[in-house]
Amino acid sequence: MFKNEAKEKKWILKSDNCPDVEKAVAEISGELGINPIIARLLYNRGFTSAEAAKSFLYMESEMLCNPFDMKDMDKTVERISRALKNREKITIYGDYDVDGVTAVCTLYLYLKSLGADVSYYIPNRAGEGYGVSVSAIDSIKEGGTSLIITVDTGITANEEVEYARSIGVDFLITDHHECRSELPSAVAVINPHRPDCDYPFKELAGVGVVFKLICAYEERIVGKRRIDAAASIFSKYADLVAIGTIADVMPVKSENRIIVSYGLKMIETQPRLGILALMDASAARPDGSGQERRKRTNKITSGYIGYTLAPRINAAGRIKTASMAVELFLADDKDSAYRIAESLCKANKERQSEENKIINDAYAKIEGLDIDKSPVIVLDADTWHHGVIGIVSSRITEKYCRPSILVSFEGNSDDVISTKEAVGKGSGRSIKGLNLVDALCYCNDLLVKFGGHELAAGLSVTRENLNAFKEKINEYALKMLDSFDMTPTIDVDAEIKFSDINLPLAEQVRILEPFGVANPIPSFAVSEVTVAEVAGISNNKHTKLTLTNGKSSVVAMYFSNSPDSLGIYAGDIVDVLFNIDINEWCGRRSVQLIVRDIRTSRSQRNLYERQRARFDEIRGGAVFYAYEDVLPSREDFVSVYKYIINSVRNGVDTLLHRDMCVKISRGDVYIGYIKLKFIIMVLRELNIVKIDEIADEVYRFETHYSTNKTDLDKSGILRKLRLQMARE
Repeated sequence: MFKNEAKEKKWILKSDNCPDVEKAVAEISGELGINPIIARLLYNRGFTSAEAAKSFLYMESEMLCNPFDMKDMDKTVERISRALKNREKITIYGDYDVDGVTAVCTLYLYLKSLGADVSYYIPNRAGEGYGVSVSAIDSIKEGGTSLIITVDTGITANEEVEYARSIGVDFLITDHHECRSELPSAVAVINPHRPDCDYPFKELAGVGVVFKLICAYEERIVGKRRIDAAASIFSKYADLVAIGTIADVMPVKSENRIIVSYGLKMIETQPRLGILALMDASAARPDGSGQERRKRTNKITSGYIGYTLAPRINAAGRIKTASMAVELFLADDKDSAYRIAESLCKANKERQSEENKIINDAYAKIEGLDIDKSPVIVLDADTWHHGVIGIVSSRITEKYCRPSILVSFEGNSDDVISTKEAVGKGSGRSIKGLNLVDALCYCNDLLVKFGGHELAAGLSVTRENLNAFKEKINEYALKMLDSFDMTPTIDVDAEIKFSDINLPLAEQVRILEPFGVANPIPSFAVSEVTVAEVAGISNNKHTKLTLTNGKSSVVAMYFSNSPDSLGIYAGDIVDVLFNIDINEWCGRRSVQLIVRDIRTSRSQRNLYERQRARFDEIRGGAVFYAYEDVLPSREDFVSVYKYIINSVRNGVDTLLHRDMCVKISRGDVYIGYIKLKFIIMVLRELNIVKIDEIADEVYRFETHYSTNKTDLDKSGILRKLRLQMARE
């Protein structure tokens, strides 16, 4: 009903049922002894032979790459070794997100274990912003540092590194963000995205690059065999490396798959004190008695890291200071670890509150845009919190399937904030088809600075250049994107039968773990199933559905969607897109579906179209029969009128035709589609209720009080209907 309402998602089925595919799937299933549905999932994900599928599942051939294949790795290792021998002070310079924090902690703990004189520095998001700054270098130099090692940052710090050289401070840069044409003149720059870097796996997180660095140090300087060096580092830091990799949305394949697998097991079996404290604090729930019930999850998954722990770690850098999160991971005292963990949870609640304020403001601004002509949604405000605009940008991009950039001028002084010299800090997210860094390069002349990845980036822009920037980035986007790119889609790994949904299938899905980008949780579709029950839970924040095929039933949870928002009712025939899960409760295990999307089935839509067509026929004068239940009685009018009156009194004046049919039809009352159409026409004709059809079958009602009894016989519509009904 709004101009820029989010579009319905298109389901993209990956499966191909040609004979060659069926043969390969049967081979994978037979040789590995797995469900054919799981075999098809593996085939669809590129593992098209039994050998390739086995290698993926058991990581037999996915050995870690040689760290010295990374350009400048040897220089980096040698410079760190020299610093340790000469007792130089080292400062680790990191970013304030989860990847940066875990990278700082991993390198700090490792260098400490070698006896290094080491400290860390993370800029304040609000005061300093992203990246390396001259003022920070001066402050670090005053503290006695002669070697700065960047982690998850620094690849665009050309001028800052040059300045550091001039005052006698060496830089080692470790990063994974996209490179500019000219690299900083540091002692060494290790980044798999360097054009001259032959490292075979380019998609490490910043903490992943640090992992490779310390593996290289263990091999070259400590003198361990490569496999032993990796095993040693995994045993100490896999948890931190996995958390950073997952939080930075890196693809869970190749080396990252091994990293994440080891890390999740470590967190599950022997979590370090800070992580244990954060898990406990995250699980705290008030139970109504003033006490807190803490139930920590037993199974650690990528989803748990990404949706539970990572936002709380990120909240430090967004709302407070990232050093809080660093100190949590470095904590060796239980009381301080739990105190910091509670503070992070509190900061996360502040972040959520701030996020909700900004998202509501942003949605209102979007209604004033023509996003078809300007596909990159660029919004700005003076007071938006810098630490939250990136999250809001993600939500906007997800909802509208458009790249988005949010710019905040918060932090400028009062006498500068409204001037053209004011500098806004922005955060953007993109969609497949538009490399955001390339788009920002196209607008380079209008920006103060920028950097990031293909799908996420940060920037700074003056108020004077903001409008020109909006025009130029949309000029670029219109060349790169088409309507399909901006149509929301959702992948379906396989369409299955309702009878395929069982506990053994759910258990076998887990052999594909760990899940994440490039190895998502499998999504299935099932068609033409009946909704047996719909119920709201958690104050209608979520919806619980019971689905059936008439022989068996299964519970399906649709989170963050209320029953009213779905427009799905008991008795409906639907198609469901879902992840399959196992619900464990009181020692019992059962299949549970996690709904990703739901829509009325083809048979239900066909029924609806037949009803519309029949209504048009009768309205045009066609004869109808009593069994069609078209002619409304006075009691029918009373039922509909009372429902409208009660809805308006409760503040709901806009109603959908289908919703009214379902909600009015309770007990002995049944008001069908066609009958309700004619009742609404008569109510409007006799001015009993003021009715505006503001969209197709969406009505806005305005009631007025009257003591007079309405004479329905005055309705020409009713008189005509009575004449049309066949006499039996």
